[in-house]
Amino acid sequence: MRIVIALGGNALLRRGQPMTAENQRANVRVAAERIARVVPGNEVVVAHGNGPQVGLLSLQAAAYPAVAPYPLDVLGAQTEAMIGYVIEQELGNLLPGEQHLATILTMVEVDPADPAFEHPTKPIGPVYDRETAERLAAANGWSVAPDGDGVRRVVPSPRPRRIFEIAPIRTLLEGGTIVICAGGGGIPTRYDAEGRLHGVEAVIDKDLAASLLAQQLGADLLVIATDVEGVYLDWGTPHRRRLGVVTPAELAGLDLPTGSMGPKVEAACGFVEATGHEAVIGSLTDIADIVAGDAGTRVRAG
Repeated sequence: MRIVIALGGNALLRRGQPMTAENQRANVRVAAERIARVVPGNEVVVAHGNGPQVGLLSLQAAAYPAVAPYPLDVLGAQTEAMIGYVIEQELGNLLPGEQHLATILTMVEVDPADPAFEHPTKPIGPVYDRETAERLAAANGWSVAPDGDGVRRVVPSPRPRRIFEIAPIRTLLEGGTIVICAGGGGIPTRYDAEGRLHGVEAVIDKDLAASLLAQQLGADLLVIATDVEGVYLDWGTPHRRRLGVVTPAELAGLDLPTGSMGPKVEAACGFVEATGHEAVIGSLTDIADIVAGDAGTRVRAG
């Protein structure tokens, strides 16, 4: 079975944790242990988030005023390589030596006319208290928005249109390589009027990019791994209940948070509607059961 696994941010950094290399490696090690269980007999592609990492690099760059801060597309490339390196290493420590792994820096085309550029919504970087967030926003020209009990920087999140490296990703996958790609939704790029490719100051939603990746690879299963067991109704109340097997039509009428579960449901439904195959939203800790068909919210064609 060909499986695309989209790792949520909790696989790299848990809320409130300091963004140290040691903490991120420890979290990746846990994720790798879960992923390694589903490698035998399957073709596996791993995508991942990078919001906290891009935000940290942006802050670090701003602390050195002698050079203009690097744009978000360059920071995205840096984090793709960094996170891919750690995932490769931790998976390699668990799998047989003959198992090949590769990280592919992945450029993803976006539309410069996408309305997302007028309405930044994608959170990056750490969570601040409101006073600190407003001070940084004023100093750096940021947009900020509430995130749980705090406030985070938000940037444009245009929709992914095309994955440029899909052919080499497919070739590696067919050769038995576990591929880590489309990290952080991929590196946002666009063509200018002269047909030249440029980076874009944005961050693509990693779940939507993983859905497009799974569609273009002809995946049998899309797994969106997060820190909850599935999609819940009445979340945050004593009456909350997890959805089991649902169709895209049944999910369409739900009011879900745009910054968290909403994109995951949209990504899952998009994959199912485009391919007729199954997508699952569930906990990273349950990934073996998800692949076996026994856990998560399973989205199936109606």
